Amino acid sequence: MRSIRKIYQFFVDIPIEEGTVLNERYEVLNVIGTGSYGIVYLCKDLKSQENRVVKQLRPSKCRNKKEVKLFESETSVLRTLNHKNMPVLYEGFSNNEYYFYVMSLIEGENLEDLIFFSKKTFNEKESLLILNQMLELVDYLHKKSIYHQDLRIPNILLKNDEPFLIDFGLSKQSVSVDPFQFPSSSLQNKHKDILEMKQQDYFDLGEILLYLLYTTYSLKNKEALPWTEELSLEKETVYLLKRLLQINEPYSTISEISTDLHAALKAKEKVY
Repeated sequence: MRSIRKIYQFFVDIPIEEGTVLNERYEVLNVIGTGSYGIVYLCKDLKSQENRVVKQLRPSKCRNKKEVKLFESETSVLRTLNHKNMPVLYEGFSNNEYYFYVMSLIEGENLEDLIFFSKKTFNEKESLLILNQMLELVDYLHKKSIYHQDLRIPNILLKNDEPFLIDFGLSKQSVSVDPFQFPSSSLQNKHKDILEMKQQDYFDLGEILLYLLYTTYSLKNKEALPWTEELSLEKETVYLLKRLLQINEPYSTISEISTDLHAALKAKEKVY
């Protein structure tokens, strides 16, 4: 069944040709990314003469109401954002039952490419500083009841050593409810769900930090060891990582993480 689906996608999910004009405004320049349910294009806005990013829901997904709803949900989340380190949504449109939205182009370098292809390294202090900036972005989202749920190095762009967050395809937005209209059990379940979504974002931040820290690691032993043994870190950084990765008691708030993060940064400043 899975192989049949992939064959179907291969023939149906053909990227739009270069030079095609979408919505009588956006000229396709080239494909800049493909995901599990979207195709991303670099386009020229023929009205503003500026480059934009246009994301298309894969044609193979357009007949699936669940997939269309997820795409519309992503558009809705982007519409609520107003942060200089996140995309700006300009509009959404459909064309012959295909679905698109248009957002700003962020001129940054993908963190995954920087690490694996450009071999960029980050020492412990630099890694913690990037985490601190990422924590501010996550805090902004959580205060708007938005949970990214896909914080990974491919979804982070670096521009002038500053992280920009992209790809909100798996993000979820929690809607506030009236406590007088719902039984306590429902409210408890809702609070539990929110905590789980928060902690998923926290866990992902821990994995990002681990990726950054490993950029300066040189393999000494053929046998793979736990990161606690392979990496030489300040005890404050180890404590922070263990809680982010839920090895020890998971964090429940941004402020808890911030406190331990600043303690780790302070420990590194003493070393320097």
